[in-house]
Amino acid sequence: MDPTRAFVKNVKRVVVKVGTAVVTRDDGRLAVGRLGAIFEQLEKLNSRGFEIILVTSGAVGAGRQRLKYRKMINSSFADLQKPQGELDGKACAAVGQNGLMALYDTLFSQLDVTSSQLLVTDNDFKNEDFREQLCQTVDSLLDLRSIPIFNENDAISTRRAPYEDSSGIFWDNDSLAALLAMELKADLLVLLSDVNGLYSGPPTDPRSKLIHTYVKQKHQKTISFGDKSRMGRGGMDAKVKAASNAAYSGTPVVIASGFAPNNIIKVLNGERVGTLFHKDAHMWIPVTEIGPHEMAVSAREASRRLQGLTSEERKKILLDVAAALEANEQFIVLENDADVEAASDAGYDEALVARLALKPSKIRALAESVRRLAEMEEPIGQVLKRTELAEGLVLEKKSCPLGVLLIVFESRPDALVQIASLAIRSGNGLLLKGGKEAKRSNAILHKVITSALPETVGTKLIGLLTSREEIPDLLKLDDVIDLVIPRGSNKLVSQIKSSTKIPVLGHSDGICHVYVDKAANLEMAKKIVLDAKTDYPAACNAMETLLIHKDLLASGGLQELVKELEKEGVTLFSGPRVNGVVSFSKANTFHHEYNSKACTIEIVNNVDEAIEHIHSYGSSHTECIVTDNHDVAEHFLSRVDSAAVFHNASTRFCDGARFGLGAEVGISTSKIHARGPVGVEGLLTTRWVLRGKGQVVEGDKGVVYTHKELLTSNGY
Repeated sequence: MDPTRAFVKNVKRVVVKVGTAVVTRDDGRLAVGRLGAIFEQLEKLNSRGFEIILVTSGAVGAGRQRLKYRKMINSSFADLQKPQGELDGKACAAVGQNGLMALYDTLFSQLDVTSSQLLVTDNDFKNEDFREQLCQTVDSLLDLRSIPIFNENDAISTRRAPYEDSSGIFWDNDSLAALLAMELKADLLVLLSDVNGLYSGPPTDPRSKLIHTYVKQKHQKTISFGDKSRMGRGGMDAKVKAASNAAYSGTPVVIASGFAPNNIIKVLNGERVGTLFHKDAHMWIPVTEIGPHEMAVSAREASRRLQGLTSEERKKILLDVAAALEANEQFIVLENDADVEAASDAGYDEALVARLALKPSKIRALAESVRRLAEMEEPIGQVLKRTELAEGLVLEKKSCPLGVLLIVFESRPDALVQIASLAIRSGNGLLLKGGKEAKRSNAILHKVITSALPETVGTKLIGLLTSREEIPDLLKLDDVIDLVIPRGSNKLVSQIKSSTKIPVLGHSDGICHVYVDKAANLEMAKKIVLDAKTDYPAACNAMETLLIHKDLLASGGLQELVKELEKEGVTLFSGPRVNGVVSFSKANTFHHEYNSKACTIEIVNNVDEAIEHIHSYGSSHTECIVTDNHDVAEHFLSRVDSAAVFHNASTRFCDGARFGLGAEVGISTSKIHARGPVGVEGLLTTRWVLRGKGQVVEGDKGVVYTHKELLTSNGY
């Protein structure tokens, strides 16, 4: 549940308002399917004990459609050739209200719900006796589980045009809904519209961003509204006025889409749907706090300033970061201890708690890794290729930063330091979202690192997100964010991949294999297998499946490997060919990442069968062969299609630091851009720089192309 929506746990009485754009289709006819879906939600809420009050628009539009049709049927061809005047709005309201309520009654009857109609005018609310009687009637109806349906009685209203009455009398059905919410002491008002909520500008403008929580002091003077409703009297401007009036009188309001499925139920489940108006919103969200889009834009601008520095200046920033980590060691440990204690008290798995810990030795090791990164060769602006296109026309292919990175990671706060230092080294802006279990650790590390950034770059180079609910908004920013790298569970990676158009670099599973060949040195195999499984069982590069050549069954090699694993407390599961040979449980599937002291064992006939098994059930992460046969090893290394393939070495070596990359932002199993441990190079792309002396194409008439490869030295 979104923290800003926690109040819904105490909501019982709900006013739901459906606007004309929701009630009717583009052609003016009633949207029966859409209304049916909304009424099904209301029926579910009614059965769950919520008190539902419905306010509807659409009578005028529905009546106009029917009267136009009837007029056309009853007109002669000659009459139809004459200019057609506008139909009387009050007559349309009278006809439309009758049809609207007939449909509503039919829909509710199908759902075994009783509904009731109450038509009101603005003048009614000037009478205190009317207000008192209204409350009594509605209370009685709700006690009987009937859903009251309100609409303005436009047919007899004395108003000729919409107006705003400063005394509080309503001026359209949005303000009627707000007035009823206050009069009837509702706990929540939901205004359903044809858009997802309130945007920073017209919803059709791609630069406009959805505002999840409206803060009057922050948004009132910065929002520009689009056109009014396509069919009704109001628009978003009217909804905001009505929502503000209700919210600041004590009734929270959510403006949400009536087109999206189950939106009313989602609102009442506390999901971050639509735009919330609440009198306490200014206390939840600081007026000066920037949103996800602004944070991403700021990171991009800061990254461009970072790229403008010299190599030595960027190197100094990293050295300053390393020094800051060491200087603030005691504060980092203090905050980290609080996270570790909270995780332990919450009953988190021991492996997760262990990943959380930042001991002084770990902080010093992180500082040293940042220094090593600083000493690496300058990655930005490297000339990768140099070509003379024609005499005096030289083309260079140069390395450059990607732009802005969004990294979502879980559990390990040390990942924040690695990622931030890699972003600085590669000249990229960075947005970080760590796991909630490391909230305090991430906050202090972010503060320490950004405090080391010079004013010429700015602290907004690295943004830290504090709420998981901000991620969906960020995943929509394909115009600002250039790469998403999720580090965490299979579920996290899969969700992100399916939720964005931004390129995603990562892996969903870490199903790594070790194949022990018949020509393996058994003592070496024991060491490699044990290390691959037990050095860090929760790591993505830990062995999950052990493949053993069939000859090792007869020679006793299989039994020796099993004995060593069991001695280390590893739970073993068998494949079909192992089942019965040794006594342990059968594996449900080969495609499984245990992330613990557990693995699957299977027998294969030869190296090709091992390769086929890996391709069928693996995740293209890291695979290892243990053998003394050079030809078999080379065959395995060349045929296995994974990000990393090893000969006689533990899968645990698949790591950015161990590869000498300084650090890593993650391990990629995709084949585009970067694969395997992703260090600085994986955070770079290329650009073309062409230097000429006034050459023009002019149909290629005066150009003699040489396309001569040149040395990639600096300058010409």
